[in-house]
Amino acid sequence: MRKIIIAGGSGFIGRKLCSHYLSKGFEVVVLTRKPSYEDVGVRFVHWNAKDLGTWQHELEGAELLINMNGRSVDCRYNEANKKQIYDSRIMSTAILGAAIQELSDPPAVWLNSSSATIYRHAEDRQMDEVNGEIGSGFSVDVCKKWEAAFFNAKTLKTRKVALRISIVLGNNGGALKPLVNLTRLGLGGHQGKGSQFFSWVHETDLIRAIDFIKETDNIEGPVNIAAPNPERNKKVMLLLRNSLGIHFGIPSPKWLLEIGAVFIKTETELILKSRNVIPSKLRDNGFVFEYNHLEKAFKSLVIKK
Repeated sequence: MRKIIIAGGSGFIGRKLCSHYLSKGFEVVVLTRKPSYEDVGVRFVHWNAKDLGTWQHELEGAELLINMNGRSVDCRYNEANKKQIYDSRIMSTAILGAAIQELSDPPAVWLNSSSATIYRHAEDRQMDEVNGEIGSGFSVDVCKKWEAAFFNAKTLKTRKVALRISIVLGNNGGALKPLVNLTRLGLGGHQGKGSQFFSWVHETDLIRAIDFIKETDNIEGPVNIAAPNPERNKKVMLLLRNSLGIHFGIPSPKWLLEIGAVFIKTETELILKSRNVIPSKLRDNGFVFEYNHLEKAFKSLVIKK
């Protein structure tokens, strides 16, 4: 049976991938420290994401390896959390590379998660994989070191793609639920100046794009997983209010967001950074987004909440 390996497959995106590939008849193996759910058909294999072990034999003959491992960045950037964010991404990626080098029949394709936040704050122009400008700061540094660990691994028989994933919109995870809750409380106005761009991808198109990359042999290197039409924050919140049938929303200035971020233990960068990212590689290779406009994406999701 054709086999898919998902490292860190217990999260929101991982579970979507499991369901997708099970429905296509694949054997699905999830590498995890501790299974957090049960799913008929998924086989869980223990690993600690930093040392070689018996788990590496699962990779033999796999058609696809997807690494989604990484501690959530939705937290305060103190030193302890920063270390966990770095280590969970870099160590898991490095040990997968080391494992592949020891295999006689390594995975044909290795997709490693990354983030569209690797690009600089951009309100002036769009960022793609060729002409995009890499930014600076903690979150960018995480992405740079994460991708370096990935591309430095010597895996000559394995095609590699770094998935620079934008903000994911989904019903059971991702960024949508907190935005919906704020809007229903009357706090659905723009955040900060409201001029920052919001790059996003619908959960359905994320899974479709991953499958498309798997099947398209000439795609390699970094790939932006983002819908082709990023919107400014003011427009995002207007479209969300309209989708929910709410006609007003109090804006949140930066100083108020800074205070609120402390109380809910997160960082304002997740809201205020302008992510103006477009998917040139996907479009150039013929991928068509089902949800290419935010209004359609919101309507497909918030009506179910």
